[in-house]
Amino acid sequence: MNDSQSPVPPPTESALRSDRGAFNFWRWFWLSFLVVSLAYAWYCFYVPSNSIAWADNYTSAQEKAAQSDKPIILFFTGEWCVPCRIMKRNVWADKQVAASVNAGFVAVTIDVDDPSVAETLSRYRVGSTPSTIITDPQGKVLQQKDGGMGKADFLELLGEVKISGIPISP
Repeated sequence: MNDSQSPVPPPTESALRSDRGAFNFWRWFWLSFLVVSLAYAWYCFYVPSNSIAWADNYTSAQEKAAQSDKPIILFFTGEWCVPCRIMKRNVWADKQVAASVNAGFVAVTIDVDDPSVAETLSRYRVGSTPSTIITDPQGKVLQQKDGGMGKADFLELLGEVKISGIPISP
């Protein structure tokens, strides 16, 4: 008998099944991880429609504000800005916010990546997105909030706006 070479028994069926079970676990784990990650990425960039009467640009917003004697809401945003998208989803798409904005304000979104808005960015010293600025019809800043905010904070910001000493209720 040769002790240095002992025969190796072939793997049993149960040993093969246990290896295969571990393989199935990791396959399902990574597949689930991929599905959850893709769903989260879609959710971060999903923006529902809203019923706010947006002005086409800053100039037309000023004209509408002068005619209606309403303050202007300037919402500075960018296509790449995830907090902006979250705010569009949680604040701008809300029916109460839309009713308040449409009733008492002229709203306009300004894309910070558009070269034609450089003068507006400079005038209001916008350095980050999202940035929400409320002005009177002449363009004087009444309220300003940099960064994202929720519905309650936004409605509070609208409630703080005063024109000629009279608060505007949202």
